[in-house]
Amino acid sequence: MDTAPVDTAPAPWSVPPGACPSRTVVEVLANKWVLYVLGELGALGDGSAPRRFNELQRSIPGITQKMLTQTLRTLERDGLVERTVYPTVPPRVEYAPTPLGREAGQLAAVIGHWARSHVHQITTAREKFDEKAKQAVAPLT
Repeated sequence: MDTAPVDTAPAPWSVPPGACPSRTVVEVLANKWVLYVLGELGALGDGSAPRRFNELQRSIPGITQKMLTQTLRTLERDGLVERTVYPTVPPRVEYAPTPLGREAGQLAAVIGHWARSHVHQITTAREKFDEKAKQAVAPLT
C-alpha cells in the first residue's frame, strides 16, 4: 500500500475568491485597462516620464474617463502607480509607475510579446473554429 503523503492543496486558480489574497492581485493585473495604463506610464520599461490624466486618456483608444479614473485609483491603492498633485492653479496631477508597478509591467510586457508573436496562430484557430461551428449539423426540430 502506498503511504506517501498526498498534496491536497488546491491549484492557485481554483481557490475560492475570499480564501487567497493573491487572487485579488491577479484579478487586478488581468484587467485589460490595467495593462494598457501600465504600458502608457512606461511601466513596461521604456522609461517614459510621468503622464497627466488627459494625456493617458488620449493615448489609450477606447478607455472612458470613468474607466481610466477607476483604473488609476486601483493601481494607486495597490501601490503600482504614484499620483503626484502639484500646487498650481489649476492643480496639475501626474501619474507614474512605482518600482512595484514597473515590475508588474515587466510581466505584462512578456504577455504582450507572447500575444504579438502568436496572434496569427490564434486568429487562424478562431477562423477554423468558427467555420467548423457554421458547418455543424443543426438538430432536427
